[in-house]
Formats: sequence, C-alpha cells, structure tokens
Amino acid sequence: MSIFPRISLKPEVSDYLKNVFLNKEVLAAVGRQEAECRFQRLLLCLSHPPAFTCVRASTHLAPLEEIRHKLGEELNKQQMCGSPTAEEVPVQILSHPCIPDVLLLPVTGPRPVTQLSSEVVVGAQCGSAVLRGAHVFAPGIVGSPKFMKSGDAVSVFSDLEGKCTRGAKDFQGKRVFLGNGVAEMDRSSIFCTGEPAKGIGVRMVEPLYQSPSFDGVLPSLAFLQNLPSVVVGHVLGPRPGERILDMCAAPGGKTCHIAALMGDQGEVVALDRIRNKIDRIRQNAQMLHLHCIKAHFFNSTQAVSSDPAQDTEGPPFLPESFDRILLDAPCSGLGQRPNMAITWSLKEICSYQPLQRKLFHAAVRLLKRGGVLVYSTCTVTLAENEEQVAWALQTFPCLTLQPQEPHIGAEGMPGAGLSPEQLRLLQRFSPELSWDQTEPPALLPSRANRDTIGFFIAKFLKH
Repeated sequence: MSIFPRISLKPEVSDYLKNVFLNKEVLAAVGRQEAECRFQRLLLCLSHPPAFTCVRASTHLAPLEEIRHKLGEELNKQQMCGSPTAEEVPVQILSHPCIPDVLLLPVTGPRPVTQLSSEVVVGAQCGSAVLRGAHVFAPGIVGSPKFMKSGDAVSVFSDLEGKCTRGAKDFQGKRVFLGNGVAEMDRSSIFCTGEPAKGIGVRMVEPLYQSPSFDGVLPSLAFLQNLPSVVVGHVLGPRPGERILDMCAAPGGKTCHIAALMGDQGEVVALDRIRNKIDRIRQNAQMLHLHCIKAHFFNSTQAVSSDPAQDTEGPPFLPESFDRILLDAPCSGLGQRPNMAITWSLKEICSYQPLQRKLFHAAVRLLKRGGVLVYSTCTVTLAENEEQVAWALQTFPCLTLQPQEPHIGAEGMPGAGLSPEQLRLLQRFSPELSWDQTEPPALLPSRANRDTIGFFIAKFLKH
C-alpha cells in the first residue's frame, strides 16, 4: 500500500494535465477508463522515487564488470559501517540488458518505519534526495527540536509547501514522513548565525526507501544519472572526431556522457546561461578525466553568428558548425521524481514552449546538413513534447524524424496531430510504479525501463 498520496497540484494544473492525458486522440486510442487509470497512476508515481537507482559507469576509464565489482565493495563496506539491521543483505547491482554503461540498484520500499517523537523538517528538494538514498545535509534542514543534540534519534519530514520558517522548533504544516536518522550536529550548529553549516546534519538509518548513499563513492567511475538521461546520449550517437553542441548543458551529466561515448576524441561544446553552473560542468569533466569539453557561459538562443569573421572557437558560432546537437531543453520538469507537491502556477508551467522554440531555431541553424539533432525534456506535457515535434516538422522542412537506438520507452502520446508512424519514432518515458518486491531478478532490468522519471526524446536528421 502507498505511503504517500498522489502528488499535490494546484487545481488549475491538475485540470490542465488531465486534459492532456484525456485528449480526444488518447480516448479514441485506449478508451476513457484506461486513460483515466493512466492519469491517476501518473499522479501517484510522481510522488514516489523510481524503483531503481541508475548509475552510469565510466566505461571509458574501466570495464563495466570491474566498476560493478568495485562499486559492490564500496557499498557493502558503507553498509557495514552504518547501523546494520536484520534486513540488510549485500547490495544487488544489475547490468542493463540494452545499455552497456548502466548499472541498476533495486530500491526497497516503502518500508514499515515507526515515527519518533523528535522531528526534523527538511525542504522539499532535500526531502526528494533523501527518498533517493541521500543523508540529510545541514543546509537542507529548516526545523528541528529545541534541544536537539548530536547523537539524538530523530524522524525526518519533508515540508511540502515551503512554509516552514528556518529555525522552527515545532512545525505543524503540510509535511510527509521520510524515515528515521541520527543527528550528526547540535541544533545550535545547524542554525548558527555565522558561516552556514556544512556536511551531514542527520544520518539516515531507517529510511522509508532503502537505497545506497553515493556520497563520495567512486566519483570518477560511478555517476548517478536517471536512466532516460543516459538513453539520450546513446540516441545522439556521438562519434570520435565530431564537433558536438550541448545547448543547455548544466550540470554536465549528459555533456560528459557524450564526451565519454566519443572516446574523448573530438570537441564537445557545452553552453549554459547560468554562470555558476559552468564551473559545475568543468568540475564534472575533470572528475571524469574528460578533456574534449569546452564549457561557455552563454545564452544558446543567441548562439548563431552572422559575422563570417567570427572566431569559431567560442560562441556565437557560424551556421552549420556542428555535426550533432543535443537540445535538452529547459522545461516544466513535471516528470521529475519523487515530487510530492508542485506549487507552480499554470502560467509558469506553460511559459517554456516559446523558449524551447527559440532554442530550436538556433539549433537548426547551427546543425550541419546530414547532422543529428536530439530534443529532450524531463516533463510529461504534450505542449513541450509532441506538440513541439509537430511544430518543428512544419517549421523546418529540412528536418525528418529518425529511429532511436536504444528505444526502451513508450511511443509518443496522441494529441498533437502526428501520424502513428511518427509517434512510434518518438520515445516517451511515462512512470509506472510496481510494488512487486518478489519479481525474479532476471526481469528486474526490464522493469527499470518502466519505473523511471517522466522523460521525452525526439531525434531529427537535417537534410
């Protein structure tokens, strides 16, 4: 039985999403009852973490089996050093049957955990990380008991609506239980007036969802990344010696994957319009020993130069400068999991489509003829996914949809006027929860293809 309710949405947003998943083409394809069930399952899924932790292995640095062995050693060592319980068994690490650089770790939960009287409250973002295996880091704590000391056993709750005042001693607002832990800091250290506290504030010992913590574990060999985000790099299909553009690159997970897939041979240009995120991209590239990445602080909507004398080393770039382009577009993020409450307005959710189209215009101009453009989002709306594909095909006659490899997600959703053949070329990951903890290990990797974040991928060829 589910511990969490369905994701909390503003009524206008809930109605908007319902209209998306129950549009007339969907109803004609699957019927009202099935469409209603899919929509309700989606709302439930979004409030829970995926059933697997996905790790992208740095196979450009070591063979997959070697990384799996080392990862198992590290995680089992971590488990032995924690607070063992009767339930704990060696960490299970599975390889993916279709993706050669992915390792999967099944997540156990929701588990029966008894709440304690001493309560710590964390922000929603921190709460989501805890549900995916993280400990509670001090900056994420917004409330704690008045006399909390290091070593105290505490229950951890997530503030769903962001209404807990920092430093609160007794918060009664809307929240959800995440599990139990042991305080690593006194309250006075967490809420000190000087330099903000850093490090682990609460070490989780009885999380609602059992998943390993990857803090400091094989940072150059095991990179945490959602499964569809890894699929994107393979769909793009980078080759050694090519020049590739990642238009909205931060924090650099996909950028680094592209560089790894091309053997660090060629050039990967990474752009992002948030300056401090550029450092994160460079740090990730350095950590993964990748040298072909060039990261620039730049707005990709302005990345096309009309000056033939433009220095092509940095942005803006001349038209037709790149062999392949990844447009992992800014989006409403409604596919991210776990997400127990979304406080955004409908206006905010609908504000991304114009920006995505500006980026599309720049991408098509920057792509060489014969080049590949991959468009992706981590949202579930029709307007940011299939509607954008229909618009792009109509706006740019030089673009055609291409088959994707691997194709482990579902086909596109009806409702944007695309043909059945076009929908089959798209890849939509619509989260599906499964509470069956007894599924045979051989079937677990295929289940991982379904129990993911919400995601969308389209692949184009420019003629």
